[in-house]
Amino acid sequence: MEMITLNEKMLGIMKTKPAYGAELVEVDVPNPKEGEVLIKVLATSICGTDLHIYEWNEWAQSRIKPPQIMGHEVAGEVVEVGPGVHNLKIGDYISAETHIVCGECYQCRTGNYHVCQNTKIFGVDSDGVFAEYAIVPAQNAWKNPKNIPPEYATLQEPLGNAVDTVLAGSVASKTVLITGAGPLGLLGITVAKASGASLVIVSEPSEFRRNLAKKVGADVVINPMEEDVVREVKDLTNGNGVDVFLEFSGAPRALEQGLQAVTPAGRVSLLGLFPKEVTFDINNLVIFKALEIHGITGRHLWQTWYTVSNLLKSGKLNLDPVITHKYKGFDKFEEAFELMRAGKTGKVVFIP
Repeated sequence: MEMITLNEKMLGIMKTKPAYGAELVEVDVPNPKEGEVLIKVLATSICGTDLHIYEWNEWAQSRIKPPQIMGHEVAGEVVEVGPGVHNLKIGDYISAETHIVCGECYQCRTGNYHVCQNTKIFGVDSDGVFAEYAIVPAQNAWKNPKNIPPEYATLQEPLGNAVDTVLAGSVASKTVLITGAGPLGLLGITVAKASGASLVIVSEPSEFRRNLAKKVGADVVINPMEEDVVREVKDLTNGNGVDVFLEFSGAPRALEQGLQAVTPAGRVSLLGLFPKEVTFDINNLVIFKALEIHGITGRHLWQTWYTVSNLLKSGKLNLDPVITHKYKGFDKFEEAFELMRAGKTGKVVFIP
């Protein structure tokens, strides 16, 4: 077992009680157990899940057990290696797949680890990475090339969501509609462009996010509050509709508009989570159009990580406009969460 001398205390963003908000606290630096490594966090980013925990919504109330360090998107350097770890060493630069799978259920044993029946998530089911140091299970570590900046490396997990959404089928030379230009939708735009989409249309009600979508590379940006999305899409595609519809918003109206705007025999990927049950004309919008529909959750282990890594290495992803806020340390974490809650950010990254 390799050891390194560390300060005994560290700062971290903790959900201290079952209520709105979180606190910046000083806690002990954790010790890696069997099969774990301790990392010095170089960058960590806020996910929509973290926002739900901060807001203490109905889902968070049913799942989170305070007190607990928040966060799960991370890039860091291994500083201590626990017993039984042979694939990592001190100094390795890693990110992490935060879905901890059992390896024993039917889904795992048939290669579908991304839908493991017994999935646990760090930052949700155990302490996370919004801290100066964090524990990562060695089996979940992904070694990064040294030349990828930490603020990019921490985005690989949400990039994996976007990659699985966009590349559930080919987008090369195809027309694409993306509904929702939040952080994941923005990542979807740059993945689609990097993967050869001929036309990327984005529907987004927020002016701030519409401007971001343009910066990331969207060809056409529509305000669904003022424009007829379906008519605009049909006009842009010679009346045919788009080949591919990618839903990132979780808005029922956006789903219905996208299904209307996709061409018959087109492909649909759904990543956005809806606040309640959704009702629409499934006969005319799905069955009679012979649509191919994919529900997207997590990332394929580890196929998607290889795709993400290759896209990063290619230099084709336009990530700088996606990262709208970078904070040195955690002191202004409340500002970061409130801005994200107000829809005035892309990805938010902390550099401890």
